[in-house]
Amino acid sequence: MDQSAAPILLTGASQRIGLHCALRLLDDGHQVIVSYRSERPGLLELRKRGAVTLHADFASEAGIMTFIEALHGHTDSLRAIVHNASQWLSETPGQEAAVFQQLFNVHMLAPYLINLHCAEQLQRSTPADIIHISDDVTRRGSSQHLAYSASKAGLDNLTLSFAARYAPHIKVNGIAPALVLFNPDDQPQYRAKALAKSALGIEPGAEVIYQSLRYLLDNPYVTGTTLTVNGGRHLK
Repeated sequence: MDQSAAPILLTGASQRIGLHCALRLLDDGHQVIVSYRSERPGLLELRKRGAVTLHADFASEAGIMTFIEALHGHTDSLRAIVHNASQWLSETPGQEAAVFQQLFNVHMLAPYLINLHCAEQLQRSTPADIIHISDDVTRRGSSQHLAYSASKAGLDNLTLSFAARYAPHIKVNGIAPALVLFNPDDQPQYRAKALAKSALGIEPGAEVIYQSLRYLLDNPYVTGTTLTVNGGRHLK
């Protein structure tokens, strides 16, 4: 199958890095399907460009399976699945279990079930890829965001397991970024402190994630690998 005939699914693409990557995939001539949890202005631009937008709530198994059913109704083939959907939650006293369960569902259960239930669609495309967007925090863990770090580390392990399971037809890789794009309301003091954590000391912007995504999609000889895109944080 011509790769342009099968769409790329990108989860969590209504804003920021996910939105940027979805638009760049459209620029490159791919058909794109995106999932979103909340209606945001970026979705209007995606729809105008021809992307299919599907609402999804990955906080529960039922929500995940509802999304998978809707996806199957839109396409019988997939060029790639890019798992970008993510949540950033802190454990508050009395809510630890609920937070852990929600982050587990979004970061691990959703990719796990989507990969299992959409393998047949990927097998109808040559080439075919699964890409998990993880986080550089898994390299060291986090004393403040235990559940977030643990669930992203689990996603890293799913990269290895699915790569072994789906080879040779489907390549499975990951991307582990750190400090790619500040939020508009981030204060100068925080920005300076964050930039000082990396060897390169820059805010690179969302394009570096698209470049990493493009590399994994285009390279036929990489699977079971997580690309570190952290500006050299491991050197500090």
